[in-house]
Amino acid sequence: MITGTTKLIAHLGYPTESFKAPLIYNPYFEKNGIDAVVVPMGCRPQDYPAFLKLLFRLSNIHGALITMPHKISTMALLDETSTNAKVAGSCNAVRLGSDGRLIGDMFDGEGFVRGVLRKGKKVEGAHALIAGAGGVGSAIAASLAQ
Repeated sequence: MITGTTKLIAHLGYPTESFKAPLIYNPYFEKNGIDAVVVPMGCRPQDYPAFLKLLFRLSNIHGALITMPHKISTMALLDETSTNAKVAGSCNAVRLGSDGRLIGDMFDGEGFVRGVLRKGKKVEGAHALIAGAGGVGSAIAASLAQ
């Protein structure tokens, strides 16, 4: 149940019809008694820079998951980024620092590599061909290189 204490996690992109994060995270939060909810929010590219800044002025915002078409453009809107985000040139998660700064990270590539390893494949010393160098492709390349 969503209450006045529920921490909001925005899932930002456009369009929202294909968003999967709410289907994954919200049942997990409910099952584990976590007072948080992932909310899909469709934001057109022309409105995104202003909206991202306003979103983090909410007192109950916990963070944001970023998806297409905003992963690359988010980088220019942040105060600080992780090494993964810098190498990938894109961002899929933003949180508000205690000092009010927006901090971005990228974990798409780590998730891909974790999935490959779980299937028993070897990454170290292997060769990879990545077709496409958008936000996710770049993140996968960065994580494979790491």
